[in-house]
Parts: sequence; C-alpha cells; structure tokens
Amino acid sequence: MKKRFGLAIIVGIVATTSGCASLGVQPWERDLLAKDEMALDADSVDSGLDDHIYFSKEATSGGKAFSGGGCGCN
Repeated sequence: MKKRFGLAIIVGIVATTSGCASLGVQPWERDLLAKDEMALDADSVDSGLDDHIYFSKEATSGGKAFSGGGCGCN
C-alpha cells in the first residue's frame, strides 16, 4: 500500500511539473499575437468615443488618468 501511494505521489509530481515545460512564445507563434484583434485596445477611436459617452452620462471624471472628482466639475 505504501509503495502504491509513493508511486502515485511521484506520478503526480511528474505530471504537474511537466505542464511547465514549454514556457514562452515561439517566434513562429508571435504573428498570431500581433494581430489587431489581440490588442487590449484594438480601436483607439472607438475606445475614446466610448469613454466620452460614458463620462458624459456618468457626469464624472477621474479614475482613468483624468483630473477631477465624481461631482462632474473639472
């Protein structure tokens, strides 16, 4: 029983450490990550318009590198 438990522990350790064997992005995989759709902010004009609409409706500025507080008076 102890032998079987020890073998199960060893197999578990080998299985979990082998998952970290390939870290990093290979050069031929970088083209997929460089696509415009993969950017955090894919369309800056659209994002700026969304921010303008959001802050106009909320009457707030601040919290996103803008000056001002929550009262809407800048």
